[in-house]
Amino acid sequence: MSRSKVAVFLLSCFLVLLMNSQAFLQDDVIEIEYWQYNFAGRIEAMDDLIAQFEAENPDVKVIHNSDIAYDNFRDEIAASAPAGVGPDVVTLFYGWIPAFVDAGYLVPLPEEDFPAEWIESYFSPMVAESKFLGQYWSIPTAVRTLALFWNKDLFEAAGLDPEKPPTTLDELVEMAQALTIYDGSGTEVLNITQEGFAPQLSGQWHHWFREVLLRQYGGAPYSEDGTTVTWNSPEGCEAFKYMSDFETVYKTGSNDLFTDATNAFVTGLSAIHIDGSFRLGTIKNNNPDLNFGVAELPLGPNGEKHNFGSYWTHGITRRAAADERRMDAAVRFLKFITSAEAGLTWVKYTGELPAQLEAAADEELLADPILGPFAASLGYSHATFFVDETAQRQVLIDAYDQIRLAGADPCEALNEAAAIEQGVLDEFWANQ
Repeated sequence: MSRSKVAVFLLSCFLVLLMNSQAFLQDDVIEIEYWQYNFAGRIEAMDDLIAQFEAENPDVKVIHNSDIAYDNFRDEIAASAPAGVGPDVVTLFYGWIPAFVDAGYLVPLPEEDFPAEWIESYFSPMVAESKFLGQYWSIPTAVRTLALFWNKDLFEAAGLDPEKPPTTLDELVEMAQALTIYDGSGTEVLNITQEGFAPQLSGQWHHWFREVLLRQYGGAPYSEDGTTVTWNSPEGCEAFKYMSDFETVYKTGSNDLFTDATNAFVTGLSAIHIDGSFRLGTIKNNNPDLNFGVAELPLGPNGEKHNFGSYWTHGITRRAAADERRMDAAVRFLKFITSAEAGLTWVKYTGELPAQLEAAADEELLADPILGPFAASLGYSHATFFVDETAQRQVLIDAYDQIRLAGADPCEALNEAAAIEQGVLDEFWANQ
């Protein structure tokens, strides 16, 4: 055989070996899917974490599905389970856990990989709400609290000190009124051209009422065992009236103006806003020049501090559990994206606080003038145990709409809503 033929033969053998090795490597890589709803900051954060994870775990390929709109996210997850498709690791609002456990969609976190003692010592105490029926079903990368946002330019234009936001509920009323501008033809809500403070029950106001205002007025949202609605107490009526008066009495804003209250603040058309730390990512992406500040929520009538804590959390689905290799990859991925390092990466993109105590105690984070107020409230934040967060939110939205649209008495509206929610709780607990 000539030298040229030998060379061709050897080259052919090499190419065959190379192709076979590549095929072997491809076969050796396991693909898993991770799903979260479409939110720019969260997408960027997870893309970064996935790239880091795949570099350290070359045998795992993570498909990142973040194309689903928030409003459709829960339904699409639920629809994927019976079809045997969908995510292996999924992001859920913590308040959805009981419903998804009941549906058989999630599997418990393996105790050998995620011991309860480790979870309870490593993460923020509010993560205990991921425990249901004696087992942990998920853990988060980050947690959220609420804070008061204020537009410094609008404060200055109204003759208020741009560095001094309201610190009490009374000051909040006074400043909201001073910051509201009307079109000159009247002082009704429809005449507003600049909102002082706009209610948004579909946003964070239902949390502000349930876990903050209600407690500041001396009440509690539920019985200690979580089976009975108590937010329609006399204290609850006072708190709900305080909240609804901004739109119905003081006429400082409405969620019906300027798309919604969140958009109004982000676009500079509202002076004061209550929202979660995750909103920082929206402001950064949509209006980076907004001159705003962040402060802890105003104190209650007797100086009480309360806040609402919440989180989106990651669980492993029955799809992953059905295959040993997928389950192993899902466990490794979940461990990676919930580490303290991941928590600090996440805060840079989203403004959410690290769920890990080690990362949340970071001195630079606590000293940050924007993130610091959120972090400072972690110690007095309450995470509501929801059996059906969507339904429990809707009853308060409906009660508020009865007040603002139909002129209902706040206490009567709350009593009707409480009866509906009690039915939700009763049905849930009867099946446990």
